Amino acid sequence: MLRRLLGGAAQHQALRIRQPIIGWYFAMRTFGKALLAFNACCYLYALMRILVRLPNWLGDLVMSTAMIRGLRQLHPHAQLQLVVKQELAALVPYLADVNTCHVFSKNEWPGTKGAYRYGKMLAKQVGAIDIFYCVPDSFSSAAMALGTGARQRVGFKNELRGWMLTQSYYKPKGLHRVEEYLWLLERHQGRKVPDAMVGLKRPTQPIAGRLIVNVNSEAESRRLPVPKAIEIVKGLAGIPLKELVFIGSKKEVPHVQAVIEGLGSLPGILNMAGKTDFPGLIELLSTGIAMLTTDSGPMHLANALGVHTIALEGASDERNTAPYNHQKRTLIRYGQLPCEPCVKNVCKYGVPKCLMGMHSAIIAAAVHKAMLVG
Repeated sequence: MLRRLLGGAAQHQALRIRQPIIGWYFAMRTFGKALLAFNACCYLYALMRILVRLPNWLGDLVMSTAMIRGLRQLHPHAQLQLVVKQELAALVPYLADVNTCHVFSKNEWPGTKGAYRYGKMLAKQVGAIDIFYCVPDSFSSAAMALGTGARQRVGFKNELRGWMLTQSYYKPKGLHRVEEYLWLLERHQGRKVPDAMVGLKRPTQPIAGRLIVNVNSEAESRRLPVPKAIEIVKGLAGIPLKELVFIGSKKEVPHVQAVIEGLGSLPGILNMAGKTDFPGLIELLSTGIAMLTTDSGPMHLANALGVHTIALEGASDERNTAPYNHQKRTLIRYGQLPCEPCVKNVCKYGVPKCLMGMHSAIIAAAVHKAMLVG
């Protein structure tokens, strides 16, 4: 009897010892499996490939940089790749947090069929694509997304292209274009971007007393007429400026030259119109303390580089396309015409009255303040 009791006690004691050990064993097995699953998820998350088809216009591309930054914030370890039009490819080195850039030539890959074939080529070159963000509204850009075979193809509804996208949305009204692009990203991701900023890497430091002047624009209604440009620049005579640097493309040289000739012997003028390539323009804009400009691509470039931008808003609607960095901008509008802003490329008056009516003294005061605070 005593032996039986002692044996039972020993078995009970052994069971008490084994139970925690067995419990720990199964707990560690479960933890190990969970850790392996977590590592696998992290690995796949890091391998996620996201492609973004960037806009075709300079200003729109600059305004899409907030979306690019937002994508990197939401997916810090993903492979973030861009598709950019050949004419704007030089801007990519100034973008932050991008792994790869694919240059797309419309001459080499023409039309909708060419865009689709380019997408097929991308898929072979890159591999499986998880998400393709189709930022432009065009039919051909959606065809490119379809060609890649991306698991998720995201963009705005437009031009009956929704069937080529897996997720398509109606563009919200009343938003700035930067916010439209961010809305698309946040709607698809289901979460907010914590810190959305338009920005480019500034390659050089500003030069004291240098004002960049841009009187050009692609649209006639946004281009500053020669007489008005001369009046405005002459109105800056009381400001202690060391240099007034005029910029412009090669086709804009005659317009800039006419303005400079009308200024006579005004000191400190440097004519750089037609003398810079795209990277050279970015370098030049970076040297300015401030920039006086019409609504144009260089306007958005300067603002994204951190140059204080004095924007003359005529036909353009600042609610949708103004320089986005508020702390580095001054917006000037005439505001006395019922047609402002018309958002048209050609003014019904022939000469844009919304620009002609602006007061030079108000513009000069804004430039003076910007040159002081930078």
